[in-house]
Amino acid sequence: MNFKQLEALQAIIATGSTIGAGARMGLSQSAVSRLLAQLEESLGLTLFARKKGRLMATPEAGELLAEISKVVDQIQRVQRLADEIRVGGVRKTLIKVGVPTSMAQQMMPRVVSGFLEQHEDAVVEIVSGSYEAIERAILDRSADLGIVRMPSELADFEINYKITTEAVCVMPSGHPLSQKTSVAIEDLRNIPLVLLGRQRTLRTDLDLAFRAAKLSPHVRVEVHSAAVACGFVAEGLGVSIINSLLASHFDQLPIVSRPLKPSIEYSFGLAFHANQPRSRVVDDFARHFIAYLSEHSATFS
Repeated sequence: MNFKQLEALQAIIATGSTIGAGARMGLSQSAVSRLLAQLEESLGLTLFARKKGRLMATPEAGELLAEISKVVDQIQRVQRLADEIRVGGVRKTLIKVGVPTSMAQQMMPRVVSGFLEQHEDAVVEIVSGSYEAIERAILDRSADLGIVRMPSELADFEINYKITTEAVCVMPSGHPLSQKTSVAIEDLRNIPLVLLGRQRTLRTDLDLAFRAAKLSPHVRVEVHSAAVACGFVAEGLGVSIINSLLASHFDQLPIVSRPLKPSIEYSFGLAFHANQPRSRVVDDFARHFIAYLSEHSATFS
């Protein structure tokens, strides 16, 4: 049993696949699979079962995860400290932040830039992916804090801040709907749409709104992140519906947004592991993050 094998186990649980774990570790899928096989052989345990194309952690893997995460975290910190000592630098504090992919691409560079101006002793690692992946990252301690979808029923989460946003209709600049102050569901009849995939919560709520209006949406493209949706909208392939917090970060594209009526509200929380002590720098980052978000049309509690 070695560090890379433990790191692979943690990464597979966090991402749900050897492909995702490979991307996270900078390894090939086959290399991650070999590490997992070696670890299972070393421990004499089956750690994953395959279900519907995904690797599901066995109860045995779940029991090991908390201790393995502590070991991996400590070794990573030792490696980072050794690197700093070798180059004669000042010891820095690592902050690991879990955010949805769309936030990682557009929002987080702005958030982190402002934070690091005031905290030269910090290093920020962004852990991005689905909301489910972020939840797993917080629980297995591979993220110190992260944005999760609310309501959350996980007892191990401590939610310090709640963020509420509403859905907006995003369209190319000059689109006929841009003349309206708000866009009604009925206005989208026969309008080409770029919508988030069917497994997303926003899509479920939209489908209910379309059914209530007795309207069959004209979907041309389905995507899996707000960033990709805005890119397709900018190319004129249709209009999209995303939450206003994310929409506000794509103002460099030739798109505009209008409130959707009836409104659809979404809540997110800034979550921490309930049983993990937090450093001063992590708390500082949380306060900075919330201050940034509060300036971009979200409601907080």
